[in-house]
Amino acid sequence: MLNSISLSCQLAALVWCFSLLLQSHHSFSVPSNETDRLALLAIGSQLEDDPLGVTSSWNNSTNLCQWTGVTCGHRHQRVTKLDLSNRTIGGTLSPYVGNLSFLRYLNLADNNFHGEIPHQIGRLVRLEALVLANNSFSGKIPTNLSRCSNLISFNARRNNLVGEIPAELGYNWLKLENLTIADNHLTGHFPASIGNLSTLERINVLGNGLWGRIPNNLGNLRNLILLNLGENRFSGIVPPSIFNISSLENVFLPTNRFNGSLPLDIGVSLPKLRGFIVAENNFAGSIPESLSNASNLVELTLFDNQFRGKVSIYFRSLKNLEWLNLGSNNLGTGEANDLDFLTLLTNCTELTAIGLDDNRFGGVLPHSIANLSSTMTDIVIAGNQISGIIPTGIRNLVNLVELCMDDNKLTGTIPHAIGELKNLQLLYLDSNFLAGGIPTSLGNLTLLTNLALSSNDLQGSIPPSLGNCKNLIELHMADIELTGALPPQILSISTLSLSLDLSYNRLSGTLPLEVGNLKNLVYFNISLNRFSGEIPVTLSACTSLQQLYLQGNSFSGSIPSSLSSLKSIKELDMSSNNLSGQIPEYLENLSFLEYLNLSYNHFEGEVPTKGVFSNKTGISLSGNGKVCGGLDELNLPPCPSRGLKKRTDFLLKVVVPVTVSGVILSLCLVLFLARRRRSAHKSSVSQLMDQQFPMISYAELSKATNDFSSSNMIGQGSFGFVYKGNLGENGMMVAVKVINLKQKGASNGFVAECQALRNIRHRNLIKIITICSSIDFKGVDFQAIVYEYMQNGSLEDWLHQSEDQQEARSLTLIQRLNIIIDVASAIEYIHHHCQPPVVHGDLKPSNVLLDQDLVAHLGDFGLAKFLSSSPLDTAVETPSSSKGIKGTVGYIAPEYGMGGEASMTGDVYSFGILLLEMFTRRRPTDGMFNQGLTLHEFARTALPDKVMEIVDSVLLLEVQASNSRSCGDERLRTEERLVAVVETGVVCSMESPTERMEMRDVVAKLCRARDTFLGRMRI
Repeated sequence: MLNSISLSCQLAALVWCFSLLLQSHHSFSVPSNETDRLALLAIGSQLEDDPLGVTSSWNNSTNLCQWTGVTCGHRHQRVTKLDLSNRTIGGTLSPYVGNLSFLRYLNLADNNFHGEIPHQIGRLVRLEALVLANNSFSGKIPTNLSRCSNLISFNARRNNLVGEIPAELGYNWLKLENLTIADNHLTGHFPASIGNLSTLERINVLGNGLWGRIPNNLGNLRNLILLNLGENRFSGIVPPSIFNISSLENVFLPTNRFNGSLPLDIGVSLPKLRGFIVAENNFAGSIPESLSNASNLVELTLFDNQFRGKVSIYFRSLKNLEWLNLGSNNLGTGEANDLDFLTLLTNCTELTAIGLDDNRFGGVLPHSIANLSSTMTDIVIAGNQISGIIPTGIRNLVNLVELCMDDNKLTGTIPHAIGELKNLQLLYLDSNFLAGGIPTSLGNLTLLTNLALSSNDLQGSIPPSLGNCKNLIELHMADIELTGALPPQILSISTLSLSLDLSYNRLSGTLPLEVGNLKNLVYFNISLNRFSGEIPVTLSACTSLQQLYLQGNSFSGSIPSSLSSLKSIKELDMSSNNLSGQIPEYLENLSFLEYLNLSYNHFEGEVPTKGVFSNKTGISLSGNGKVCGGLDELNLPPCPSRGLKKRTDFLLKVVVPVTVSGVILSLCLVLFLARRRRSAHKSSVSQLMDQQFPMISYAELSKATNDFSSSNMIGQGSFGFVYKGNLGENGMMVAVKVINLKQKGASNGFVAECQALRNIRHRNLIKIITICSSIDFKGVDFQAIVYEYMQNGSLEDWLHQSEDQQEARSLTLIQRLNIIIDVASAIEYIHHHCQPPVVHGDLKPSNVLLDQDLVAHLGDFGLAKFLSSSPLDTAVETPSSSKGIKGTVGYIAPEYGMGGEASMTGDVYSFGILLLEMFTRRRPTDGMFNQGLTLHEFARTALPDKVMEIVDSVLLLEVQASNSRSCGDERLRTEERLVAVVETGVVCSMESPTERMEMRDVVAKLCRARDTFLGRMRI
């Protein structure tokens, strides 16, 4: 009984206490969102810039739930959303953000935040959206973020994030729908764990440095709508499972290193496909016809790959198509029906752009091109074999902005109707066979910025109406037989800035004074016309000029003194005119001038010696019989003396004690001449380099190559060693050729290589990035050339692999053809498109370098020679070039061994040996070649019936495998093409120079062989 009473009393007491607690609650409780308030104040304290006063409301006088950008939950009044996007805020993000434990949405996009992403964000287990886009966050993506297990969207696009994507994200973000980390500096592989995130709808890692293969398990993401892996360094084959994700709408894979072919059923397996962009990769094979079923397709961009064959897509079913770019592939067969698909495109009423450039499309241009949608803005079909005429119905495409039909086989006239395309800005019709006059209606194209009509069969005068095109920045009308005077209206287009090229015509009269209006023009070429009179002084107003070519006219008088204002000029050619008078001294003060040609005029008097005149290879003064002085190397007569001192004064100055002076002077003279010779050589080298290539210090190269570590050495040449290195802050991979100055003639080779490459540019020539002519840390002379790094080494490495090479490598038939055509194109360029022509002098496999795409680049110009301007087929070394050309045994032309001078035919011989070596895989110095048998004879005697017996065994297996899938006729044609290739090598390496082919013919013949192979074989 007492126990029950006691229990009742205790319960009553508890109830009473609880009631008191409820009544006094507000008098002593701490606000539940105090932690959030302190966290927000900490965030605000680290903002360095708040021009809009976003945080001005963040103070104690206002409830934090009313602060700008802050949203609280209704129940607990805790911060659930912080949105400071697009407020121009700058500063770092405080780690106290991790104390906002109820936060579900954090958006800091479009501001100026910097510093690292606080790893304390990983505490926010309720967080569903983290948006950090368009800031300057740096450092790595914190692994701790993986603890935000409720995250649905992560967007950190356009920041400065580095390092790898944490694999942990793929194990914990199981609710993630959006992963956007594009436009950062992320590296490493794409984590396979991301394939676990089955809810993912969007993956965007565009514009990073990610590499390696794409994980196969990404094909498990059955809800994926967007996959954007563009502008990285991914390689290999795209997993086929990805093309089976039926939910995919946009697949963007451009600018990587993917290879393989596209699935034949891609248009069926991706029924919702809207955007498909795989440009700038190494995809091959045919374009799948099944894309005809992708009825939702809006954009199809496949340019810069290796797709081939006919375009068989039934475009009539792709009514939503807006953008089609198939440029820079191997599409087309050169046959008449190649472009039939253009007619089907007339049903695509939303189409705005077509790109078919740089393919092999042939046949007549369909008139149906004029029936394309009126929404068309861009038509680019340049670089094909398209014939026929430009239809007058082109006037229907009223919204056209760009029309590029250059480098084809078009005939007929330029339609007057083109002048009705009032929105046209770019018109390229050059390098065709168009005839007739230039339509005056082109003057109606007042928005035109680029007009190119060069290299056609046009004729007549330049229409003055072109002067109405007041927005032109580029005008090319070279080599089209123009006659008459140059209308001053053309020279009144003050917007002309990129180039004005009227060369190789028959324009006459004086150069109008209005040329002074071209104040922004960089390139001006009126060479090889019939202009006469004096060079107008108003030309001096063209202060932006860098290249000025006036050669091959009849200009007279002196060079105007006012041209001293052309401070930006780099190249100036006034040769082959009737100019006279003194060579102006101010030319030596034009600090950027690196090429000056005044030859074949009537100049007289003393030649300056400074500036461009101090470099013999940078000037040409031939054919001016009355000039004198200048550099000794020019071999000009001395100028008349201006007076001599009295003999007595001279004698008094040299009369000194004979015994003492004789000894002192002798010693001084020896030392002086030695130093002068050394410094003069270094000075000439330095001047040559400074004018063309940026200089780099020894210390920078030492750092880049890890102190020229043996582990970085990748090759050894005749004049030194080659190292790989990482140059500059961005770590650019380079190859550094260190010259062995103890080797006789090495320094001359260094200068020769720089001279040869200083003014020539070609995709198949090695590019010099910078040079070094200095001293090392021990004070010893040091010279080096820095080239772009070639990932696949030299052709020598592929043909004759050393024992220490880790993996066996071989080249396919087509790859060999592509490489030998690349080399031939490079030689054809230096022989026939350089002035003066250049002889390489040392063609061999180790001097052919291969980039990541196995594109060949010809290098090592240490033995290169410049040729005189004699006829190209007989051009030989200039008298000033060194005699006794060197080379490599086995590749040297026979006539060189008998004292012959460097010549183009010598290069052709070396090329022929190189070609035969590529296809037989036998060096010209192989032990089997003795007792009169040479590689040339070995190949010659195999023609035509036994060629298959001498080709490389690896190559033979490939051809035989292909033959097993082919019919008899195709097998025979394949062997015939191989015979043609070997025959080319044999003819090029004939003993007599007169029996060898010209490189122009070599390129054409090899290209025909390749075209045939591509039509008969599957790679």
